[in-house]
Amino acid sequence: MLGHLFTVAVKEWGLGLAYNPVLNVRRPAPGPGRNRRLDADEEMRLFAAVDSHSNPMLRWIARIAIETGMRSSEIITLRRNQIDLVRRIVRLLETKNTQPRTVPLSTIATALFKEALDHPIRPIDTDLIFFGEPGKDGKRRPYNFNKVWMDIKRSVGCEDFHFHDLRHEAVSRLVEAGFSDQEVSAISGHKSMQMLKRYTHLRAEDLVAKLDKLKS
Repeated sequence: MLGHLFTVAVKEWGLGLAYNPVLNVRRPAPGPGRNRRLDADEEMRLFAAVDSHSNPMLRWIARIAIETGMRSSEIITLRRNQIDLVRRIVRLLETKNTQPRTVPLSTIATALFKEALDHPIRPIDTDLIFFGEPGKDGKRRPYNFNKVWMDIKRSVGCEDFHFHDLRHEAVSRLVEAGFSDQEVSAISGHKSMQMLKRYTHLRAEDLVAKLDKLKS
């Protein structure tokens, strides 16, 4: 962010510098990242609570997250014209990496989107898939589920499980299912293969299983 500001200042505002000084600053190496996974019991308890919530949008959002690996910001800002149920894809126009991408949908994710789009409570004054109540200005904004998510995960004993961990879980499952790094990157939107290195231990575990099969 700071580097971009200096670039604009030098090129557009005539800051008086010959070049962007931030370009010479060595960036710190990225950390290992979180590696929080859901075990079977946690997943059962968490989604039982999510499914029983009075607002069905919470269930749709959470289950779509673990099915697709999309970020929460990508999911809650989706609009009708981004969903293609026939081709089973979602077109993301604005992402964290600023690069549009097309996300393939599993049969479960497709069914969830269809249920959300066909729900009888859907108002006609918004094309948002996941919407909140109208604000003081009369406009609807994306559904804000932060508080209810915090309450639910606390109630089922998963206080340390972040909503973003659903994305990590989804990507981990793609790796475990045998998807290549390129395929995983295309689905998840990871900008570089370096960012997928945190999942390489999963491939190593798969190789152990394959080695065992050689002797069987």
